[in-house]
Amino acid sequence: MGIEALLFDVQGTATDFHSTVLGALRTASAGRHPGVDWVEFVDRWRARYFDVLREAKVGKNDWTTVHSVYADALDRLLADYGVADFDDAEREDLACAWQRIVPWPDVVPGLTRLKTRYTLATLSNADVAAVVNISKLGGLPWDAVFTAEMAGAFKPDPAAYRMAATYLGLAPGQIMMVACHKYDIRAAGALGFRTAFVARPLEFGVGGAVDVEYEDEFDVNAGDFLDLADQLGC
Repeated sequence: MGIEALLFDVQGTATDFHSTVLGALRTASAGRHPGVDWVEFVDRWRARYFDVLREAKVGKNDWTTVHSVYADALDRLLADYGVADFDDAEREDLACAWQRIVPWPDVVPGLTRLKTRYTLATLSNADVAAVVNISKLGGLPWDAVFTAEMAGAFKPDPAAYRMAATYLGLAPGQIMMVACHKYDIRAAGALGFRTAFVARPLEFGVGGAVDVEYEDEFDVNAGDFLDLADQLGC
């Protein structure tokens, strides 16, 4: 059974959230908070997002938007760091920085090549609106946008992967899940999806702790999307 479609994680795999969000925080601060380590702030902000997703027991009828998760985490972190001079509009703009994250340099050319042979779609834990905004801003040439919001379950819940396969009208073995997060592709692989690991050593900025080791368990290990395109014959 050949591969017909590729599903892509967005935050971290296709886009550089760390640089974008860090830049937004530093711009908003404008040097007013010299004691705040904004790099650490971004890392803690992202970690809180993962904590909420791991703890979430939700469904379509009581869905928690990722935007609300980021906004709530921002308020808590600003209080932790003693930053009290951002008004409501500034806080909302900072929470929306996660919808303005930019693609890694290899992503658009890599996707353009991959699209000549495969159907390309997202499978992100971010909100539908966020993925649409990120994709339009970055010129990401998806054929479809799928997110956890559509399944009422966050990855790595099997419902998210099965939802995407259903909408694509394909069997799991005809779909390859592409991500830089091993828990994501392992969850897909357990359901019969093909798997591609893409290393993103700068996901958490220079010096950030990132697992970039290749694993034999994955069908493909790639250095970036151009390498992925090479290995998939595009």
